[in-house]
Amino acid sequence: MPGHFEPLPGGGAAVALDEVEISIIRSLAVQLLELIGPGPAEDAPGDPLAELFADGPSEPPSDPVLRRLFPDAYTDPGQAPASAREAEERRAHSAEFRRYTENDLRAGKRDNALAVVRSLDALAAEAAGEGGAVLRLSAQESRRWLGALNDLRLAIGARLEIADEDDTDLLYRLPDEDPRKPMVMAYLWLGGLQETLVSTLLP
Repeated sequence: MPGHFEPLPGGGAAVALDEVEISIIRSLAVQLLELIGPGPAEDAPGDPLAELFADGPSEPPSDPVLRRLFPDAYTDPGQAPASAREAEERRAHSAEFRRYTENDLRAGKRDNALAVVRSLDALAAEAAGEGGAVLRLSAQESRRWLGALNDLRLAIGARLEIADEDDTDLLYRLPDEDPRKPMVMAYLWLGGLQETLVSTLLP
């Protein structure tokens, strides 16, 4: 899928997408929204302050994708704690940080993914019967898309168990019959979109 973002005069970015590409990105964004879940205000829709003052979770998510999207703030996988006391302090600091920040992080990721879905819904109507259309984003929309593309790649990378660059190199050599191949192709394609979108935002 050769599509790539190009800068627009005055800011923003544009990319040509066919109907299949539109469908793939939209489906992935919807799955991401379902995985992130609703905000705490869903339990009290009449209270505009419910989400603002609701405490978030203190424990890391059990799902590996959510753990990648919402990692612990005070743990370093590459550095083991020097003692049991240090390990406990890290867990306590991470729990407190997560409790006060995760709801906001989830809301931001939800907003980014929803912005992608809405812009693709509008584009799909334009592309119907034409085979494709050009998506044009403002500078603000580009930043939302960039955040969502990053989250989608993190999610797919977690499912593929990609931990470092060596893992990515192995993906290029997967045989076509490997069941992970479609997910790998999506991961690499989204990476290309993300890279070209970043370049449009550089001064």
